Amino acid sequence: MTIRRENPAKFNFKNIARRSVLKGAVSGAALLAAPAIFSGRAQAAGKYMDLESLRGANIDWRQAEGAKITIGVIPAGYFKNLEAVLPDFAELTGIDARLEMTPPGQIRQKAVLDLSSGTGTWASHAADPMYYPLYVANNWVDPLDGYLGNGKLTDNSWFQYEDILAGWRGVTSVDGKPYGIPFDGEATIQVYRKDVYDKLGLKPAETFEQFMSNAEKAHDPDNRLWGSALRGFRGAGQNMYIYPSIFRAFGGEWFDSSGRMVVNGPEAVAALEWYVKLLNNYSPQGVENWNWPDIADAFGQGTVASYIDAHGSAAIIANPEKSKVVGKIGFARWPKGPSGKRVTSIWNWSFPINAALSDKDKAATWLFIQWAASKETQAATSYAFPGAYKRTGANRTSVWGLDEYKAVLSAAGDNYIAATTESFAEDTDVEWRPRLPQWPAVGDTMATAIQSSLVGQSSVTEALNEAQRKIDAVLKG
Repeated sequence: MTIRRENPAKFNFKNIARRSVLKGAVSGAALLAAPAIFSGRAQAAGKYMDLESLRGANIDWRQAEGAKITIGVIPAGYFKNLEAVLPDFAELTGIDARLEMTPPGQIRQKAVLDLSSGTGTWASHAADPMYYPLYVANNWVDPLDGYLGNGKLTDNSWFQYEDILAGWRGVTSVDGKPYGIPFDGEATIQVYRKDVYDKLGLKPAETFEQFMSNAEKAHDPDNRLWGSALRGFRGAGQNMYIYPSIFRAFGGEWFDSSGRMVVNGPEAVAALEWYVKLLNNYSPQGVENWNWPDIADAFGQGTVASYIDAHGSAAIIANPEKSKVVGKIGFARWPKGPSGKRVTSIWNWSFPINAALSDKDKAATWLFIQWAASKETQAATSYAFPGAYKRTGANRTSVWGLDEYKAVLSAAGDNYIAATTESFAEDTDVEWRPRLPQWPAVGDTMATAIQSSLVGQSSVTEALNEAQRKIDAVLKG
């Protein structure tokens, strides 16, 4: 499977956030209001966080003491921060938890192999939300409602599952039951050159029509400035990361009233025509092979005026060591499509529980998941992390509301926090991509059709009709 946006959040704020942190999060007033994670007592209780705060939960953290579990994750900054604070989990629980770093292109295949074989090598793993229908259809992972509702394992008044972003909870649930707990993720937002837009008298787009118009007006290839760029690279997590939001905003539905998946209807044709027109007319040559880092690099070098992608791509474009446009960046929500809807992608890495584990190891895994997803650990691995890398994808509404977190994120650019949080709250669509067990094959089939249209190998109608034939065969098989 093609590698998707796995880690645009390598946000090194040591230079760009210094001033805002000094003014905000590290001021005397902020320290008085900050959680105990900043206090001297916190350092005495745990290396990175106040373990007494965690021990205040009405659960026995030592109930699976002595268990040894391995969790598969990708070698991304957010998981490296989690690995750094892992000694505090061992101190709290007596559980030996190890993170096994696995490249993004391999983690899905390794997870499916482990789950399908029943070996239980990975107690949990960083799961792609699109894989939950496959996992659930085969009973490979446990439903988590029984864990959340078990007073011996969970103190809901402390854990506050509903504080986790609603859209992320939605995509890690199947038929209303949770199967994974989100750890880190993103929203898809509009990014633009504020200086260019101001000079041309443009505003961030409210509609798809306006986004196209802005791209046309900003387009100046003779002076090495292209109007816009979107992911064109073929893959279920590449062009099929962007196109589904366009399709849904055009009013598309993945399934008809009979339950048949339909990808070649009029909304699909209109959505793909818009996508192809934008990239063919106002994007650099070769964009059909661009992934998110290529777009962020080009924007950071000043050659792209606008794009739509993961909010964490600010890691590159707002980093003064890599970008020439720091201080010239604006952010806004996805434009509205013809249906009147804004539809952000919903991406997160989440933790399920392998159904093949023993009861003790399941309890140990749940304690790990609960700890990793807690407000305390989310804080310890984001704004309060002592290293240079600060996560931009915390999982909780309450964390996004903290002044300490805002002080770090505000350095990214104009309207960054508002665009991201409003997208989380208002633009998420759990059905933005078709959720079904056959997603890997369906996603790749659609990705091929999109790129075929983009490079002119097929017309939009021909490409989508061919995709429909192949998807019908996959779903019948």
